[in-house]
Amino acid sequence: MKQEFMAAVGKSKELYARYREVAKVHIQAWIAIVIKTQNDWYALTHEWFSAHLPRVAQQYDKSPQWTQKGLFYFPWFCLFLIILNYFNVFDRSPVIKSVQDPNVVIVNDDLRNMITDGRIYTGSFVEELRASGRIDFNELFLSRIGANVTGRVSEILGIPGQVVKQGDILAKITSTELTQSQLAYLKARSASQLADQAANRARILYKEDVIALAELQRRESEASSAKAEFRAANDQLRVQGMDQPSIDRLAKSGLIESTNNVIATIPGEIVERKINKGQVVQPAEALFTVADLSSLWAVSEIPESNAYLIHKGQKITLIIPALRNAEVEGVVAHVDSIVNPQTRTVVVRMEVPNKDGLIKPGMLATMMIESQPTERLLVPASAVIREDNHDHVFIRQDDETYRMVTVKLGPEGKGCRPVISGLKEGQEIAVNGAFHLNAERKRQLSGG
Repeated sequence: MKQEFMAAVGKSKELYARYREVAKVHIQAWIAIVIKTQNDWYALTHEWFSAHLPRVAQQYDKSPQWTQKGLFYFPWFCLFLIILNYFNVFDRSPVIKSVQDPNVVIVNDDLRNMITDGRIYTGSFVEELRASGRIDFNELFLSRIGANVTGRVSEILGIPGQVVKQGDILAKITSTELTQSQLAYLKARSASQLADQAANRARILYKEDVIALAELQRRESEASSAKAEFRAANDQLRVQGMDQPSIDRLAKSGLIESTNNVIATIPGEIVERKINKGQVVQPAEALFTVADLSSLWAVSEIPESNAYLIHKGQKITLIIPALRNAEVEGVVAHVDSIVNPQTRTVVVRMEVPNKDGLIKPGMLATMMIESQPTERLLVPASAVIREDNHDHVFIRQDDETYRMVTVKLGPEGKGCRPVISGLKEGQEIAVNGAFHLNAERKRQLSGG
């Protein structure tokens, strides 16, 4: 058996040597063919240049021998470089470490420069509630003025935008109703005077024992009734817009005036007018709206779920986009005690000074309402990444490694968010550059 094994080994070596000689011959033949082909191509190229560009051919012939050999080996050098580049020999990009955990990201020097680290800390946190609102009239300085009687508009003196004082005449109304009331006043006045005279005569006659006590009492009762009707007629004219001096002049002169004046009840600016000349108006109609615009209200409707956070006197920052995001500082002036059953909201109000008149009723605004400060574990808002409906931050593990962890945070306030769970005080995280870290994490996961 041993002799047979040794014979087989010797035979295998003989076959290997034979195959190697055959392969060597084939390789040498292939190389010779390649060199011959290259020489033929160079000869053809030289002939073409000699025929078409003889100066180039002459310059080549005069060149040193090493230059001509260099041109011969130049294609092989280019092929060698192409092969090396194909296998990424020249790729100087950093080699990414193998990452098993999809939440871990490895950083290079360029990414390192985009990141700022910081630590989780306990600090004073002011919760800030953002609410959409609008600018409205201050209803303490707003008056909707109407006619006191039914009549037809005969003259209009007030126009929108006009600044008026209290007592200024805004319009005049011709009214038959006022005429009838003045006539009734004159009749009641005359009846009251006659009844007084009759009661006085009755007292004299009673003293002279001419009439009975019952007759005196009857006439005194008629005088009292007449005075009551006269006072009622006077009050009716006051209700219909006549002041007492005008009523007294009517009593003295007896001259009936059918024109009723629409009077400004407060000083301010006319912001609305709803009448035209010749129009018939009723006492229930608002003809003019006068407002003092030096003080306005900012009104917002807060969801009932956040109403417990707001109390009277809390600090508010009002942002008005129409005035290039101008900010107005103030406090909560009023919080409604009831919830609107249709919108499930609570109205919050703030008083806004407007001395310069730049703020207009109807402008949109945003209320930033601050709560009372409390001690909380805080994380900067710039460190938080929102993904898959969860908040995440990147915890620094070493100089090259960060881990993305899921955290539960409260609403933002003053650039910070309170930590509910997921972080501990003193942990080092990426305060700035979390977006770049997340993008790099996704790139590494995708194999990019």
